[in-house]
Amino acid sequence: MSIDLLPRPTIRTAATPRAHRPITHVIDLPPVSAEHRLAGSRFTPFHRLIVTGLAVNALVALAVLLSAPSAATLFVTTITAASVNMAAAVLIRHQYVVNALFAVATKAPLSWPLRLRAALAKVYQIGGGVHVGCAISATGWFLAFTAVLLTQPQLGAVAGVHTALVCVALTIALDLVVIAACARPSMRERHHYVFESTHRYGGWLALALFVCLTFLVAISTGGDVLTTLAASPNTWILVVLLIGAAIPWLQLRRVPVEVFTPSSHVALVRFPTEKRPRTGSASRVARTPLGEWHAFANMMTPDAPGFQLAISRAGDWTSELIADTPDHLWVRGVPTTGVGTCARLFTKVVWVATGSGIAPCLPHLLNDPTPAQLVWVTRHPERTYGTELVDQILTAQPNAVLWNTDEDGKPDLAELAYKAYLESGAEAVICISNKAATLKMVSELQQRGIPAFGPIWDS
Repeated sequence: MSIDLLPRPTIRTAATPRAHRPITHVIDLPPVSAEHRLAGSRFTPFHRLIVTGLAVNALVALAVLLSAPSAATLFVTTITAASVNMAAAVLIRHQYVVNALFAVATKAPLSWPLRLRAALAKVYQIGGGVHVGCAISATGWFLAFTAVLLTQPQLGAVAGVHTALVCVALTIALDLVVIAACARPSMRERHHYVFESTHRYGGWLALALFVCLTFLVAISTGGDVLTTLAASPNTWILVVLLIGAAIPWLQLRRVPVEVFTPSSHVALVRFPTEKRPRTGSASRVARTPLGEWHAFANMMTPDAPGFQLAISRAGDWTSELIADTPDHLWVRGVPTTGVGTCARLFTKVVWVATGSGIAPCLPHLLNDPTPAQLVWVTRHPERTYGTELVDQILTAQPNAVLWNTDEDGKPDLAELAYKAYLESGAEAVICISNKAATLKMVSELQQRGIPAFGPIWDS
């Protein structure tokens, strides 16, 4: 099958599979109504959850202070609050929790009102909002706990562990501050490996030190250590955190891969021996277990075993993989559900992809029963991604809108998506592109009352 690329702006339709039907008029995006202006603002559910988490913790802290607590009460309250927030921040990101959230949210029947289904589709923002809000709160509570220790030398003095408590607490506090500083969006984007390393090794260090701190706190009471540990909620929170952190690494495995590089821009990595994952999920892969880990959407084809990943050149790690193709990769944990799964909440969806953003879309186009309309903006598809992949896409989407940026330049994504939305009769638009393009297009469509979704790069 050869590919027909549309000159700007044309669309190939089912009735004219080899010809182009030109648009006879320009479709401008409608003006923004007052009703939808707030809906399309940058203050997303992700941001609202962060603010809510911080506000709830601030109110709890105010209530504690107004109760005129003793030093011993502050000692227990601050460390417990820190543990609860830390558990929420970590567990909300756990692969099984993420999968469960998506499973519940996408069970809504299509007969429900569109507004309600569109709200449920924003489930993908819950994890990031809760994670950030609770992580910041946990850091704040633990800094307060450390301040209590520093200003109250009698705590643990009877058991002779005050100095040890202070040293461990200061180390944890410093560790948490470094993790938070390296998790800033600008740091994640410019120095991804630093962000990933501080989160991984800093997180492991924090867990190890929390184990030491939990024993020291139990000793500081002067009673039976085992009884005190069993009675403390912090002990059981820590146990849950340790189990949660261990599960993905207990599922670590080295698997054979087949790599095809149709161009110097992209690699198609096939996992022929792995089980077929769920549609809309992503797998985490690395060249070495303690090296960089990256998540890519799982792509399945109806007649082939396993799955494949489309990895485009976007940094040192991907460039090295394309230049030096491996015969094995490490896989960690289980496939995790992604934003594209929200398509199940709608009767029909417009998928807008740029470049290798087609990879997260393709599993849905090939395997998801939800009717779809594809808009793919990319460099010359066959030269960049290979004839086989392009043929798969065109077989699944014979009415696809393909925009060759090598010939036609960069289009207005929002206008292109809006036209496809109108002509296809879809209920929603899902965009998979780079950060700037995705946020811009989603915001523009949402401001005009169109349910639009895309990754938010929250962590």
